[in-house]
Amino acid sequence: MTTLKIGGVPEHFNLPWHLSIENKSFLDQNIKLEWTDFPGGTGAMCEALRNEEIDIAIILTEGIIKDIIAGNPSKIVQIYIETPLIWGIHVSAASPYKYISDLEHAKAAISRYGSGSHLMAYVNAKNQEWNTDTLQFEVIKNLDGAVDALTKGTADYFMWEHFTTKPLVDQGVFRRIDDCPTPWPCFVIAVRDEILQHDGDTIKNVLDIINNCSLNFKNIPEIDRTLSETYHQKLTDIQKWLAITEWSQSILEEQTIAEIQEQLYALNIIDKKYTYKDLVYKM
Repeated sequence: MTTLKIGGVPEHFNLPWHLSIENKSFLDQNIKLEWTDFPGGTGAMCEALRNEEIDIAIILTEGIIKDIIAGNPSKIVQIYIETPLIWGIHVSAASPYKYISDLEHAKAAISRYGSGSHLMAYVNAKNQEWNTDTLQFEVIKNLDGAVDALTKGTADYFMWEHFTTKPLVDQGVFRRIDDCPTPWPCFVIAVRDEILQHDGDTIKNVLDIINNCSLNFKNIPEIDRTLSETYHQKLTDIQKWLAITEWSQSILEEQTIAEIQEQLYALNIIDKKYTYKDLVYKM
């Protein structure tokens, strides 16, 4: 029996992993997969990979590319979600800010530096043609921290996945000003180099199992209701999300890696570019 530690955000994207664990699909292949939720998102998972607290991460593409270039001894083995992540741009419901243009000199709440909420603030700023050198940040750790910061006014806006934050919008805690989609496939599967070197065949089995589940995920009877109940989302919201979300069973192509690095470099998020083999491990 091989034990592997895996981490991901506690969001609807990762239900295929939980179903596969519950169905003992991994145990049937002599793999004990231990899941840890990371409410703090990509920055927290990058740190956990570095500290060998997890072996595998279901992680934002831009975040893991940045951290590998910064010295994280891991590689991307596959795309997990092919479609863009829709980042909602949120303010407090009582905020005077009404439009994205109002936020040019405002302070962004971020889970931590290097996180998706941090990197996407730069992407949004570039889209709006703002000076990214003047961006201001308040570290809030997670979604609960964002609620606290926006309510108290220690930060002005917060970018997080549209549907995860939708209940807070419905409750009148947040008000969504707009959306900012990632210009690349949003989630990838990353694995520590040491695990790839010593347990590569096991990782291949893990990918085969999750790919079989994700390939047929949308066809599971009443999966929309299961998602709605599990993640406390309105059924109509889950149905909208399912319609625009596609899981992948493919490797991240060299051209896509090059394009992502070009954009991160242009935003000064990375200060150098890596070769494809430095970032991606082909199973």
